[in-house]
Amino acid sequence: MSIPTSNLGADHATVQLLLDRLHRRIGAAGLAAAAAIPGLSAQVDQHAAEVRDLLGIRGRRPTLAALASYADGLLDGAIDRGWQPPQHDLAGWVGADGVTVRLVALCALARSAMA
Repeated sequence: MSIPTSNLGADHATVQLLLDRLHRRIGAAGLAAAAAIPGLSAQVDQHAAEVRDLLGIRGRRPTLAALASYADGLLDGAIDRGWQPPQHDLAGWVGADGVTVRLVALCALARSAMA
């Protein structure tokens, strides 16, 4: 199963804006927490592998457009269901929910794709 990536088209500025915003709101703190919490790090890695599978890109780096489109849809659904990002302290990341971990994984994949 593949996730369509047409929501954001090829507009690089929109893609970059969404990914930068996600990194500031969730990714920076989540990746720092994952570096300090081994269980969270393992969850982020697992979610990253699942995203690569969902996007149909096993063994390759995902495009930034694909990651942004996936993140946009995930955030829309999560916010509609009342999801809130965790507090930006280490304790807030212990036991992070699946949406939060998936978003951190998307940030890790985006960082890797930009490298």
